[in-house]
Amino acid sequence: MQPVVKITVPSELMPLVRFAQLLQALDGQGGAADPHQYQVLVGKITAELRTHQGHPALDGLLDHLPASAEIYENLQYGHAGLCRMPLGRAVESELAMRELLDRVRGA
Repeated sequence: MQPVVKITVPSELMPLVRFAQLLQALDGQGGAADPHQYQVLVGKITAELRTHQGHPALDGLLDHLPASAEIYENLQYGHAGLCRMPLGRAVESELAMRELLDRVRGA
């Protein structure tokens, strides 16, 4: 059992938290979710992340919401790369991706 973590969430971020909790629950079902339901939920989370981008509490909140943090990172990837990942892992991921692309191009 995971420990209970209590954090204070600003009221404007509560919709994001609720959607993120639903996503975590769906992810825990191992693919039992309806694809359309999943897509709608991810769309709602994406809209909330865009609305509250730059909010001072967002980064700390995403530390506790891994599936939503991954969505956030995907939204930022075009201009910030793997912005939530520790630098060493981000560099390793970038190098691994380049190596994979080189192998695919050579195939």
